Amino acid sequence: MSLKAIYRKVLDGTQLADSDIHFIINLPQDRLEELLSCAHGIRTARFGNTLGLCAIINAKSGTCSEDCSFCAQSGHHSTQSPEYPLLPPEEIVAAGAAAQQHGVTRFGVVASGKKVGNQDLEGFTEAVRGLAAMGMAPDLSPGILDHSQLKSLKKAGLKGYHHNLETSASFFPKMCSTHSYEEDVNAVRSGLKAGLYVCSGGIFGIGESWDDRVELALTLKELGVQSVPINFLHPIPGTPLEARDVLKPEEALRIVALYRFLLPDRALRICGGRLTVFGETRKKELLKSGASGLMVGDYLTTTGGDTTSDLEEIATAGLQPENRKHEK
Repeated sequence: MSLKAIYRKVLDGTQLADSDIHFIINLPQDRLEELLSCAHGIRTARFGNTLGLCAIINAKSGTCSEDCSFCAQSGHHSTQSPEYPLLPPEEIVAAGAAAQQHGVTRFGVVASGKKVGNQDLEGFTEAVRGLAAMGMAPDLSPGILDHSQLKSLKKAGLKGYHHNLETSASFFPKMCSTHSYEEDVNAVRSGLKAGLYVCSGGIFGIGESWDDRVELALTLKELGVQSVPINFLHPIPGTPLEARDVLKPEEALRIVALYRFLLPDRALRICGGRLTVFGETRKKELLKSGASGLMVGDYLTTTGGDTTSDLEEIATAGLQPENRKHEK
């Protein structure tokens, strides 16, 4: 077995064996650059030299009913996270317009909480209409939507539904006790059934094993999600994971590369925790690790990097922001 042989398997569309996956996970550290080069080759074969840019707005913050161990917005934790109801639609649309000026094509409206009531649904609908009218691809991350809500929002112009599984089914009970993993899986299935572009991924560095990481990737592959956001833990004071060490950049890069091998044709978007793990100095490595998308601007409750600097680094890496016509 060799890395090149595994690489050729992926390019040929052959499913990797368990031994191939463990070979990648256990590849010596001094061969990381070789692994990243192969992962980048896979993403180039599938996506060319384009990179998808997305941005989000924290449209409703705090007091979430769920107790996810990493989350600053959980009502079960004592954090300094801001708390406010759903922002006015015009404010959400204005934020989307600002992001569009930087080449962002997908704009995510993110709201804390598990369920969506009628008043918030009206606000989301108006915001989606406004974003779609500008030529943006509106995405929504509001918790768990039922089929009728999804269809109504799609009619208003919604393009994508975002709902992370966060981790494997095996590890999930250690991370959250207020709802089941199957509820999240069913939410993803509902988005796909509604004909939406579904973005579902996870957060890494919360105590999960490599087997958990593989399990999550294979679950997402089986479900058929089109886009997989990769987040890294940014420990927040007041959460159960406040004292957990941040992932080393080398381990985070290996995660991205592994996901490219396991999910060769899916959009892999580097999102939360990017600056926490990589800072401003290792962007080039990240952009050449297999990722095909990048979240720019601020995250939910933490500050992101400078978008202009991100765009410069993207150009330096020989990549260019993709246009809407390239997106499914």
